[in-house]
Amino acid sequence: MASQWERLLKNQGTWVGSFTQISPTGAVIQETPTEVALIPLQQGRTIRQEIRKQAPGQASSETVLEYSSLGRGVLFCENGAFSQGSIQWSPVSEFGAELGLIEGPERLRLVQIFPRQPTLGSLTLIREALAGISAPPRPRLTLDSLLGTWLGEAVTVYPDFQPEQSLGTRLEVQRLSQGDIHQTLSWGDSPSLASQAQQVGASLRFEGGRPPVTVLFLPGGATATFPTQIQPGQPFFLEMGWLINPDLRHRLIRSYNAQGTWVSLTLVVEHRQPTD
Repeated sequence: MASQWERLLKNQGTWVGSFTQISPTGAVIQETPTEVALIPLQQGRTIRQEIRKQAPGQASSETVLEYSSLGRGVLFCENGAFSQGSIQWSPVSEFGAELGLIEGPERLRLVQIFPRQPTLGSLTLIREALAGISAPPRPRLTLDSLLGTWLGEAVTVYPDFQPEQSLGTRLEVQRLSQGDIHQTLSWGDSPSLASQAQQVGASLRFEGGRPPVTVLFLPGGATATFPTQIQPGQPFFLEMGWLINPDLRHRLIRSYNAQGTWVSLTLVVEHRQPTD
């Protein structure tokens, strides 16, 4: 099993793409071309990170970082997927996290920010491919893209480095009527969890949970899932999904307990099952 640092190194290379600022309702605000280089130094013991941006109507900017260890808020999965962000939620502090998925020469990253409030303040979607690679275009996700039965595997890693856990998953998404869906989710041998949602614009609203949850459809086959409003004393999670092709989806879930403490990171790789 690769170490956390070795998993970081699976992200090395020069990633060319864009940072897309998105409102909490899914509207695209601004898109900024970017180039992010992750360069191993000293036989891979140090990483140099170079971030170049060219915002519309502004001079280009460059940020350079070097680091030889990982912060407490960072975890990597076996394939290089990762998350970094707040390790503790507080109603009086800015809270947020980045979720990053990787598939071959492509990456998809999402930053969710709650600016000293219990509701989402902003999103940044980052679509990237290794320099020289032309990534296939992916449209904004739709509800129809998610309908059906999805079987997969969930692998959970923990910030206290307890042993990783792997479970089978099953997700069924059915349309009940125009704008309403029924979802059934099961993890391993645990009882299935059923919920219903209503489509509101580019989002699904699951109002029956504690806390209620919003799923936002985004460009590039992405989804952002977050608590509609963080409720003190209730566990919650931040999630990004990526529909890589019509029958393959990755999801990355950063979970917090009832005290608002970060407790785990889960990568789900799921496949849509053929219909009869």
